[in-house]
Amino acid sequence: MTSPSNRTALSVNLNKVALVRNTRPLGIPSVLYAAALCLDAGAHGITVHPRPDQRHIRPQDVHDLSALLAKDWPAAEFNIEGNPFHNLMEFVRELRPQQATFVPDDESQATSDHGWSFPEDAERLRPLIAEAHSHGVRVSLFMDPDPGMMAAAKAVGADRVELYTEGYAASRDTSRAASVLQLYVEAAKAARAAGLEVNAGHDLSRENLTEFLAAVAGVREVSIGHAFVADALELGYAAATREYLKRIEEAR
Repeated sequence: MTSPSNRTALSVNLNKVALVRNTRPLGIPSVLYAAALCLDAGAHGITVHPRPDQRHIRPQDVHDLSALLAKDWPAAEFNIEGNPFHNLMEFVRELRPQQATFVPDDESQATSDHGWSFPEDAERLRPLIAEAHSHGVRVSLFMDPDPGMMAAAKAVGADRVELYTEGYAASRDTSRAASVLQLYVEAAKAARAAGLEVNAGHDLSRENLTEFLAAVAGVREVSIGHAFVADALELGYAAATREYLKRIEEAR
């Protein structure tokens, strides 16, 4: 997915909307309504990460969102994240989203906290990436900002990498900030040199997004969920979307 004029695209992760909904059997807040408000306000896509325990996004949400985007926002990207050795491939086979982001989380993790490792993960990932491609689905691999891993990610067939940005976010107010950010700069450079496109996500926020995008050249897409939903609680979905689009534009 790319935004107009090849600016960095904004994909809104709706997991936390579903998490709140699941605390009561009332169906609110609505994941579909949240998606519609964000897309109406200019978001370029929607991300979900349906985990096997259904703690937030449920299978029916994934199907409903796929149908909504196909009907009302055919140009928007649907990005389904997850572990391809758990439940992700079921959705890839049936729904054929524009992008599948392969994430190496286990079922008990509260959130994703590390990327794939090569050569350890290469042979088991290769056939699943090939299968996703056979369904017309672009594959992004969730990766730590290790420049040395990028060529290996390309070698197993990935189209993109999603740089795991928690390290950047956590280091911003420390003496390590500049060196950590430079690591992301080098990782993105190595990815592009290997023929990969670059996404980024995890703990990106209104406070740190512009700085990251201004430094790390060529990021095609950011996926933002926790901070976005926190902002939407105060600003509303549409206003939060516009704020993040503004931060993206400021990076230019």
